[in-house]
Amino acid sequence: MSTTLTLVSHHLCPYVQRASIALDEKGIRFERTNIDLKAKPDWFLKISPLGKVPLLQVPTESGETVLFESSVIAEYVDDSQDGPRLHPENALERARHRGWMEFGSSILSDLWGFETAKDAQTYEDKRKALGAKFATVEAALGEGPYFAGSVFSLVDAVFAPIFRYFDLFDTLADHGIFDGLERVRAWRSALAARPSVKAAVTADYGDRLMTFLKEHDAYLLRTGKA
Repeated sequence: MSTTLTLVSHHLCPYVQRASIALDEKGIRFERTNIDLKAKPDWFLKISPLGKVPLLQVPTESGETVLFESSVIAEYVDDSQDGPRLHPENALERARHRGWMEFGSSILSDLWGFETAKDAQTYEDKRKALGAKFATVEAALGEGPYFAGSVFSLVDAVFAPIFRYFDLFDTLADHGIFDGLERVRAWRSALAARPSVKAAVTADYGDRLMTFLKEHDAYLLRTGKA
């Protein structure tokens, strides 16, 4: 029986990146299967209750168990595997971290609107919404380099894929979303340097994201630097 975990993925999905980062941080060997979300294969639809990635296929004595939802996958990996803990042991602090993970998901919702905006007003509304949310994050951060200080956590795994979008966005527009947010900017830099974060996407991630923007006729491509 194979004991290798399989992460069912999509090249651009930030939720997949969360799971990949958690697996890497725990030192777990896993395989990755990328699918086309525009043409989901039948085998995927049979095992994905929500029709979304990521999935984690976990070999068992009777076959396999399929986990879905990135936070569930990340917490299972943290709870079931040896290695540094990615969630606080203290129940109250662990709950606080879960709250900030959900806050990260809300930022991804605004990011979707920002990157797919087709007109200046929608773009500006989403730009302001993102700026306000990152200002809230700024107020919650300590001295770093990570969310919980010197310890890398699942909150970091959630925010690293968010910041990765801006590696491309920064080359296209003077959006000003991080202006004055020095702790957020330092956190972003620390996460970008993390090996698990680098390994969470393929080398052509930027090209794929640019293609996505073009396919959606993104207003972002028509701003100052574009």
